[in-house]
Amino acid sequence: MSKLTKNQKLAAGKIEAGKAYSLKEASQLVKDITFTKFDASVDIDVRLGVDPRKANQMVRGVVSLPHGTGKVTRVLVLCTPDAEAAAKEAGADYVGLDEYVEKIKGGWTDVDVIITMPSIMGKIGALGRILGPRGLMPNPKSGTVTMDVAKAVREVKQGKIDFKVDKTGIVHTSIGKISFNADQIRDNAKEFISTLIKLKPSAAKGTYIKSIYLSSTMSAGVKIDPKAVEEI
Repeated sequence: MSKLTKNQKLAAGKIEAGKAYSLKEASQLVKDITFTKFDASVDIDVRLGVDPRKANQMVRGVVSLPHGTGKVTRVLVLCTPDAEAAAKEAGADYVGLDEYVEKIKGGWTDVDVIITMPSIMGKIGALGRILGPRGLMPNPKSGTVTMDVAKAVREVKQGKIDFKVDKTGIVHTSIGKISFNADQIRDNAKEFISTLIKLKPSAAKGTYIKSIYLSSTMSAGVKIDPKAVEEI
C-alpha cells in the first residue's frame, strides 16, 4: 500500500470524515485541499434519483455559468457562406463547411464544441460515428444546432455548458478552475444545481438529489449536504 504524500496528509486532515458540508464551505475547502502546480479544474458530481434507462427520467440540459468555465473552448462552426463572417466575429476558432467535414472524416476532432445550422445537418449526419463518441455531435437540445450561430458561439465562449445524466444516474461536469475564488466556485455550483432541480422529471419519485461531491482534478471529493441545496 502506497504511503500518503505530505500534501495528501494535509488535505486529509482538512476533511472531516462523514461530514456533509454547505456549498459555501465546500467551495473554500476544495481550494484548501488542492496542491497542484497547474490550474486544476473544479468538478461537480451529482447522483440523481432517476432511472436513465427510461426516456421520461432522462435529465439533460444546458447552463450558463455566471463566471464561465475558466477553460479556453475551441469552437468549430459548420455553416453556409453567408453566416461565416458573423461566426468569426463572435469568436469561433474555425469556420467553414466542406473542408472541415472532410477533415473530420479523416479523423480530425481537435475542437471542444461544434455548432451548425439546421440546413447543414444532412451533411453532418454521416459524421455521427466519429463525433458521437467524443460528445461533439451538434444537437438542437444543447443549442448547437441553430440559425443564430453567432449567438451560440458567444454563449459557449462565455461559459455555457451542456450536460447529461449517465447510465448510473450521475451528472458530472466541470464548473470552473481552482484559481477561481471560493465565491465564484460557489456561484457556478449553485447555478448548476439550480438548473438540475428545474429539470427534475415528473416521473422521478423519492429523493431526487441523492448526493453531491465537489472536487478538483487531483483532490479528494468534498461531500455537500443535498438538503441544504434542494431549496436553492
